[in-house]
Amino acid sequence: MVTQKLLLSRLQDPVIRGETRPETWRRKQLGRFRDLIDQHEEKVLKALQQDLGKPSTEAFFELLALRIELNLTEKHLRSWMRPQPVKVPLSQRPGQAKVKHEPLGCVLIIGPWNYPFSLTLQPLISALAAGNTAVLKPSEHAQATSELISQLISQHFPEDVVQVIQGDGDIAAELVQLPFDHIFFTGGIATGKKVMAAAAQNLTPVTLELGGKSPAIVIEGADLAVTAKRLIWGKTLNAGQTCIAPDHLIVQESIKQPLLEAMTQVIDEFHGPDPLQSPHLGNIINDQQFQRLHGLLQGAKQRGGVLVGGDVDAEKRRIAPALISVDNLDDPLMQEELFGPLLPILTTNNLESALLGIQHKPHPLAIYLFGGTNEQQQQLLNSSSSGGVCFNDVIMQAAIPDLPFGGIGASGMGSYHGHTGFKTFSHSKAVLKRPFWLDLKFRYPPYTIDLALLKKLLR
Repeated sequence: MVTQKLLLSRLQDPVIRGETRPETWRRKQLGRFRDLIDQHEEKVLKALQQDLGKPSTEAFFELLALRIELNLTEKHLRSWMRPQPVKVPLSQRPGQAKVKHEPLGCVLIIGPWNYPFSLTLQPLISALAAGNTAVLKPSEHAQATSELISQLISQHFPEDVVQVIQGDGDIAAELVQLPFDHIFFTGGIATGKKVMAAAAQNLTPVTLELGGKSPAIVIEGADLAVTAKRLIWGKTLNAGQTCIAPDHLIVQESIKQPLLEAMTQVIDEFHGPDPLQSPHLGNIINDQQFQRLHGLLQGAKQRGGVLVGGDVDAEKRRIAPALISVDNLDDPLMQEELFGPLLPILTTNNLESALLGIQHKPHPLAIYLFGGTNEQQQQLLNSSSSGGVCFNDVIMQAAIPDLPFGGIGASGMGSYHGHTGFKTFSHSKAVLKRPFWLDLKFRYPPYTIDLALLKKLLR
């Protein structure tokens, strides 16, 4: 702990001295970041394949997300940094007011295991653009990627700008007790609560990117062929280990059977008659997560709920996509975020009924609606709360860097991406400048001005 305190002090000092505030410093760090991802692409793809069995195309998406974020940040950095003038009310004129964005200090970024490269490094882009230094704690469950991040950061960044600390949960627990200037955590709800509790001891602000049970609703008006493709893609991307993957499906009774048939056909088109042999389907991250999913799958089989798929390969930690019929919200599959290629399917009579069930559950990270009218889309927006909403597709909202990404309630706290990320890692300082030459006496004691006149002047 003593060593880590000295490390934190060393990283905070450049910010305190003002060295990180100039645009030139920030652009230099972003240039180092670009070199990191451009020069080591094959190493990244290999590490992600080793940790999660990711197909090279899916692994490339992690690099693409970083490049998109970096391009946007470099393009707009100057305008984001520029102080924002604020209109001064008549009662305080003459005067000039503005909001100045300044660095927070040294931030701690704790990355997840499901997208261990992009989701550990993407917040770093915003942190550096805002003039901060950083400590990264990659997930120990993606060991190859964690090792690679440590090597690349030490190779491309000075020790007083970014450092990596590897280790298990005990190391993370020690880090969050230190007086960082911000903590950015991506992971599960249970760990997020521990991070927030520890950060509270130092009054350290936190951003929590969590998850939850994001529903996908399909009602009449949906193109079932396209809907089936997008749902199965979203549910099998990274073997379902995506925080904004459709967790479960709520489908209108009148179109349930044709949608099931379309999804069954899509699984075969994507992954062949034996998905366990598909080169386009990733692995479950570790034995613990595999056993959890396998247990849920076995319970569903015993209840006769598995409609399609569900074969497993314990040695390779692979699970074939499974479509599972669920009768009600009390089913074991409906209790926690699944984070795997299991898709529970419930039926509904209409959108109102589907929304009623969602309204009484913790706020999800995303809600997806396929089909319906413009009025029904507006109804969903007006009668539900979630981190984001996407109509007629899944996951793609996270690929738009100008859209804020974050949850609400149980699905998270705070957001990032693009300008939102820059503001997350900045302090918005209020600045007022007034001259000496106009100094009205009535503001000072003894107060002699008539109160009725004062009210008129200050309205």
